[in-house]
Amino acid sequence: MSGTHSRVRERVDRDDTVVSPSRAKAAQKAIVAWFDRARRDLPWRRTKDPYAVWVSEIMLQQTRVETVIPYFERFMGRFPDVEELARADIADVLLAWSGLGYYRRARGLHAAAREVVSRYGAKFPRTTDELRTLPGVGEYTAGAVASIAFGERAPAIDGNVMRVVGRYIGLRADVGSTEAKRAVRAACEALVPPVRPGDFNEALMELGATVCSPTSPDCPSCPWRRSCRGVELGLDAVAGGPKKRAAVPRVKLIAAIVEREGAVLLARRPLDGLFGGLGEPPLAEGPLPRARTTFARAGIELHGKPGPRSVEHVLTHKVLEVKLATARADAPQSLAPYTDLAYVPRSQLQATPMSTLARRLVRVSFADA
Repeated sequence: MSGTHSRVRERVDRDDTVVSPSRAKAAQKAIVAWFDRARRDLPWRRTKDPYAVWVSEIMLQQTRVETVIPYFERFMGRFPDVEELARADIADVLLAWSGLGYYRRARGLHAAAREVVSRYGAKFPRTTDELRTLPGVGEYTAGAVASIAFGERAPAIDGNVMRVVGRYIGLRADVGSTEAKRAVRAACEALVPPVRPGDFNEALMELGATVCSPTSPDCPSCPWRRSCRGVELGLDAVAGGPKKRAAVPRVKLIAAIVEREGAVLLARRPLDGLFGGLGEPPLAEGPLPRARTTFARAGIELHGKPGPRSVEHVLTHKVLEVKLATARADAPQSLAPYTDLAYVPRSQLQATPMSTLARRLVRVSFADA
């Protein structure tokens, strides 16, 4: 009779993507043991300091681990604790972040550091609810910091975890749907153990990054291969597979390259927007007659047509295609959307907060010269 009951329970579990206590316990043991063997040696994993964990989690949003490592190490060297970061000028923070992209993260990091110092006396809040009140800290980051740094039994669900857990429970709904998010959250709440919850969450992230990839998962190497319903059903039948991406629009821009007495004209972006707070050669949307008129209103005169070289910069939702044109500006005035225009000596460009795109434009303009 007990065998009949177990088979009925198993069918219910399969139909409802419910993770039973016995299945959760086996999954916890398997993935944490795998993580102990296979974890990569990453600088932020050598500490449980909540400040370091928080900085790493913010940097890792939409950015590859290999890219983050040198930025994390330099950033921690420059701002070793939350008080040092809170005291810093936003320009210095943006300079340290320059090239990492998604600069709103840096501004949120700076604002949150000031809040931790002012509201919590430089002691990081320990719970997900408190952490979520900080600027730039969402549900995932709060769960990651609370579980890794403080041992709170909290899930940390990002895109990788949605895919991994969605496959594990045999989820058929689209991973972006409310139904899928609800199912994965319920599964994660059952799966996260009371002991070593941070290691469990990191193991899930590691599994998604190194084994359970979107397009070619290495199922034989997975610690969950024997209990993964995605494998049983066929990965093509469950959520988390590759999706066709919509065509990304291309935006054509012209950069005015203005030099005077060894200095380069830079325009500063407003803080709340793309490349917020960073400097760059003034940009205007093409075609050329339109850009020429835009620049002329700001006292910038283009010299002839742009040169043959252009710089392409890929963002999440669009591609910027920028042509370079030499220009002069004896008395530059305001130019939307920038907050100000100023000449910066070449010798100071390295110490000026600029985006990767801006540095490429300056580098190409110098090469042409």
